[in-house]
Amino acid sequence: MSDKILKIGHRGAKGHLAENTLESIQKALDLGVDGIEIDVHKCASGELVVMHDYTVNRLTDGSGEISKLTLKELKRLKIKGRYEIPTLAQVLLLVKNQCLLNIELKGKDTAKEACRLLDFYVEKKGWDYSNFIVSSFQLNLLEAVYKINKKIPIGVLTDTDLDDAMAFGKTVKAAAIHPDHTMLTEENVKKLKEHFKVYTYTVNNLKPIIRIKSYEVNGMISDYPDRL
Repeated sequence: MSDKILKIGHRGAKGHLAENTLESIQKALDLGVDGIEIDVHKCASGELVVMHDYTVNRLTDGSGEISKLTLKELKRLKIKGRYEIPTLAQVLLLVKNQCLLNIELKGKDTAKEACRLLDFYVEKKGWDYSNFIVSSFQLNLLEAVYKINKKIPIGVLTDTDLDDAMAFGKTVKAAAIHPDHTMLTEENVKKLKEHFKVYTYTVNNLKPIIRIKSYEVNGMISDYPDRL
């Protein structure tokens, strides 16, 4: 078992290119990441699209809630004037099983379609469940994933209480806890690692990077994965 700390690109390589775009994900791959973290919502026509916010207002030339826009409508929009909103299926085709893919479920009703796609890529495309981790702050979505397919690794996101995250994690046999890096100490990382892997976010600056590395977490999620 390797003790290597995984370098995981946040929303692709968010510090270099527009977040959650195919171009940003390709940049992360070019930087030699061990993993990529993305966010997904379900749009009005049923597909899972890759975007962090619940609306398209901040990043695109359009407006409105993702859940109320069809994929066709979303594809007409441009992120920062040039990039397209990708689907989860497009991301899977791009990543091609080259690294760990951390899919954060953001919008409601995302669990079923995420599980369906992951099953397809394992059964038909040669992926392994160990190359995925499905994470969320929304415990009901993680419970849904666990009920649908217990083979899919689960990551419990938290920015409030590590004990609560661990207690919930045990109920869904989570593979990992994903804490905000500002919550971590050497002591609580050791405690977490007794039962889970620890993938911490979002570690961007030199001093925190050095400190978190010294705690021997399993992975670090960063806008600048090349700094890790």
